[in-house]
Amino acid sequence: MAALGWLTPRRRSATARSVLAGEAAAEAARKTSLQLEREREEEAAETAPAEPEFPVVGDVRAAAFFDLDNTVMQGAAIFHFGRGLYKRKFFQRRELARFAWAQVWFRLAGVEDPAHMQEARDSALSIVKGHRVSELMSIGEEIYDEYMADRIWPGTRALAQAHLDAGQKVWLVTAAPVETATIIARRLGLTGALGTVAESVDGVYTGRLVGELLHGPAKAEAVRALAAAEGLDLARCAAYSDSHNDIPMLSLVGHPYAINPDTKLRRHARNLEWRLRDYRTGRKAAKIGIPAAAGLGAVAGGTAAAVALHRRRR
Repeated sequence: MAALGWLTPRRRSATARSVLAGEAAAEAARKTSLQLEREREEEAAETAPAEPEFPVVGDVRAAAFFDLDNTVMQGAAIFHFGRGLYKRKFFQRRELARFAWAQVWFRLAGVEDPAHMQEARDSALSIVKGHRVSELMSIGEEIYDEYMADRIWPGTRALAQAHLDAGQKVWLVTAAPVETATIIARRLGLTGALGTVAESVDGVYTGRLVGELLHGPAKAEAVRALAAAEGLDLARCAAYSDSHNDIPMLSLVGHPYAINPDTKLRRHARNLEWRLRDYRTGRKAAKIGIPAAAGLGAVAGGTAAAVALHRRRR
């Protein structure tokens, strides 16, 4: 018993010291591991290749293609153009109401409605029929200053400028009339524009299109044709759009961007890990009412002002 009594304290003491040693070793290992991990992360950051520069400066086989409506400019160019033509008595109040409603829908829903696009096309063609191309180009310059210049998204404009600064060509690609699109491209300092071509004979509009609206798959065909003519490598090119209707165009290039995307494009872009940029203050009127309400007020106010002007002139 005496021997056991003598051994027991020694065993208890040894066990306590072992626990202390183990705990100390574990704590030291944890600290060392964290320190080693930090050092490895720092080394990796120093040795990891930097993200490739984009756009690549001097890459002349690359170019950028920008959708216009709600990508470069708030709202739809054809509706702003329609307001300007109404102001100049190209058509009556009934047509203005149709233009205004389509614009309200576009601002609130944030998507292109095919029926509205068709109606806008038919209205525009009937309005310009018989007018000279040079006359509409001159008026288009004035309409840009009145209704479009203040609606350019600064963020998208900066993206286009980055391509220009890199020495690359930048094209608008839009369902708007090519004359309107060309005016906007020139004002923004871009290379040029792909747009819907209205037939003209001896410089006078006939009221018919050459082909169809440059919309959806037609945009992709236009970009493909221009790339072949310009000797571009589409895998090195970029395209920017807000609409799922432009997925065919976006899918052509190696650098697709979803700008102010509608719901379907946002989902598609996320699934394919495309880059997204949203320069709007709110995506949906239900979530943030002020931007949509402001857009509606601007359209309604512009319509009311135009109608009032029409009445005074009568």
